[in-house]
Amino acid sequence: MADIQIRDEPLTWREIAAVANGARLALSPAARRRIVEARAIVDVLVDRGIRGYGINTGVGALCDVVINRENQQALSRNIILSHACGVGAPLERPEACAVMAAQIANFAHGYSGVRIETVDALLALLNAGLIPNIPSRGSVGYLTHAAAIGLVLIGHGSVNDGKDNLSGKDALARLGLEPLRLEAKEGLSLVNGTPCATGLATLALSRAEKLFDWADAAAALTYENLGSQANAFAEGPLALRHSPGLQKVGAALRDFLADSPMLSQSAGTRTQDPLSLRAVPHVHGAARDTFDHVAEVVDRELASLTDNPAVAGTVDAPEVHSQAHAVGAALGLAMDSLGVAVAEMAAISERRIDRLVNPLVSGLPAFLAGDSGVCSGFMIAQYTAAALAAENRRLAAPASLDGGITSALQEDILTHATPAAWKALAIVDNFECIIAIELLAAAQAYDLQPRTGRKAKRTGGLYERIRKTIPVYADDRPMNEDLARMRAILQLWP
Repeated sequence: MADIQIRDEPLTWREIAAVANGARLALSPAARRRIVEARAIVDVLVDRGIRGYGINTGVGALCDVVINRENQQALSRNIILSHACGVGAPLERPEACAVMAAQIANFAHGYSGVRIETVDALLALLNAGLIPNIPSRGSVGYLTHAAAIGLVLIGHGSVNDGKDNLSGKDALARLGLEPLRLEAKEGLSLVNGTPCATGLATLALSRAEKLFDWADAAAALTYENLGSQANAFAEGPLALRHSPGLQKVGAALRDFLADSPMLSQSAGTRTQDPLSLRAVPHVHGAARDTFDHVAEVVDRELASLTDNPAVAGTVDAPEVHSQAHAVGAALGLAMDSLGVAVAEMAAISERRIDRLVNPLVSGLPAFLAGDSGVCSGFMIAQYTAAALAAENRRLAAPASLDGGITSALQEDILTHATPAAWKALAIVDNFECIIAIELLAAAQAYDLQPRTGRKAKRTGGLYERIRKTIPVYADDRPMNEDLARMRAILQLWP
């Protein structure tokens, strides 16, 4: 996998996702220069006693308490220690890597003022696979997640090297580094901004994008198995509905089902198909349009400084600006909308699964069981899909509207971008399970198909790919083993 280098142009969501999945991250000379110059401005602010939030003042509701120079290092250290109060199981390694990569990219804009030594330590940990254990819960925005990373830099906390856990101090020693003594502003910058939500968002996008393609494929297999109408996805009529996503899905379905003998046999047998089949371009397409908007928002977030305060100007004319750039309102709204879009894709897939297993509408053996009565086949797999679709509906409630008041009314509106990204990932995970069930059920339907027509070329190819790994199901093994194998195919192929 090619290295990713932070240059003059901001990183994209795809690049952050690539780092999360194993690519190395590096700073270009220009990015290093921006970091060094921003630090020089912070040093001048400190030397001149120019007031700056979190530089020489307390934080949160203590923002008007002036901190003298002798205590500014203690302030930075104490911010890390006191903010490290997250709970729950740690993030998975890719999620933690994505957060670290987004954090480094944020510092590389050159408006935060952390030292280059601090950024280099983060890079060294990331590229060595020494990933901080970041508790997954307990943040309304970003503070607790990011503090878990900062802990490691000062020799506390713990990391995972891919096999075992070790202390932050031992992790640094493995890299030949001593624990950092954080300078003015560094403690605040290390816990600030939206890299936590942004990093998680990049992985939600990356995983959803692949699953959207699989969902189109699964829909095509189901459509062919149920004897649907061959012209429902014709290009001319679909073009009457203006949606880039709809057109893309329509083209994919036409490609999968081109010259299908099975569909030729069923042509004209009904006026129109049920919506879970006929509206695939409309539902999948709307989700893709939402995806494109969310991807744009995440890329804008990566192009933006999300630290507070921002330092600017020059060493001769230093500036410090207390804005609300750390508030992730746009990101929270975007991730809520992605969660809803993915949940809707999962819901229509579950409806298609039901049609495959229901003998009242499928024309197939009940529950796709070879010996119904003795065998249950896919009866309970559909239950699983229904349960996950229902869970998605609960998860899709907007986090960005949760609100809340913290820090003694100083932070009296919260936009919950990190929780929104976290639950979007959970929805995507459920979606993967549901699509895996639909693909398994559709493959089983081909094996029990009473129609004599052959499959289309592409649907037939996908069926063969599934059957190379997963044989026909005959109530002869735990079905969750097949589901795990199918999920592995989704993650690794194509």
